[in-house]
Amino acid sequence: MSSLASSATFLLGNDLPVNRLGYGTMRLVGEGAWGEPPGGRDTAVALLRRAVELGINFFDTADAYGPQIAEELLAQALHPYTEGLVIATKGGLTRTGPAKSKPLGRPDYLIQSVELSLRRLKLERIDLYQLHRIDPTVPVEETLGALKNLQTQGKIRHIGLSEVTPEQIERAQATVPIVSVQNKYNLIERKSESTLRFCEQHGITFLPWYPLAAGKLAHAGSAVQEFAAEHVMSLNQLSLAWLLQRSPVMLPIPGTSSIKHLEENVTGAELTLSAEAWSAFELILETQAS
Repeated sequence: MSSLASSATFLLGNDLPVNRLGYGTMRLVGEGAWGEPPGGRDTAVALLRRAVELGINFFDTADAYGPQIAEELLAQALHPYTEGLVIATKGGLTRTGPAKSKPLGRPDYLIQSVELSLRRLKLERIDLYQLHRIDPTVPVEETLGALKNLQTQGKIRHIGLSEVTPEQIERAQATVPIVSVQNKYNLIERKSESTLRFCEQHGITFLPWYPLAAGKLAHAGSAVQEFAAEHVMSLNQLSLAWLLQRSPVMLPIPGTSSIKHLEENVTGAELTLSAEAWSAFELILETQAS
């Protein structure tokens, strides 16, 4: 079975070495990020432990997953954390029901959110705390100012953003250093291309969420499916290989509730498209998009 032991790594925030395939925990919990794991907590715990065995050392979660349940599962499965394990969580998005959420960026709320995440994760300091969404009703300087104070207190190591534009990153950087950005990005949804390029220019890690979506490209007999079969890989593996080669700052965090799919994803992170194959695949994608 493949592992990430030989996979490329980079430094998150210039000081945290992470393998370039992480694990996102949203799919551990119920549909719409609401409720307990469909397969039970024991199954979720076993999957998280298998991820570590396979070499994954970056785990992305949020207080809105469950809500709270995904953070609890990480601690249940992995605490006490082994050296080199990087735990990232998010706050600033309230979960009001299945697939229902609302940004909430008040400083007092963010302070409480960080304290509760620390408690659930059984951490003294969160490696990466990401603002889940910018609240349009609160100046971002106030929201990030609260996180900056918690960083000064030693409760947060690094700060990241989610679903932002280059202009929003620049505004945020005026308050506190931003080391990561998490935007939706995959084979068929690349509206964040300018944000990705901004991250490359400024050495900011880019975490594509929903990285394995393929939509209409996934149907049997499609050119993308035929390309994957020709290169002896699944569509998920092709998606991951493509993402990892698309940008040096890319850190995919595919989520799954299946150990089989987890192992498949890890294998995909080890695959490389030749220059010729890359050009051929890009041409297929351009044709599909037109």
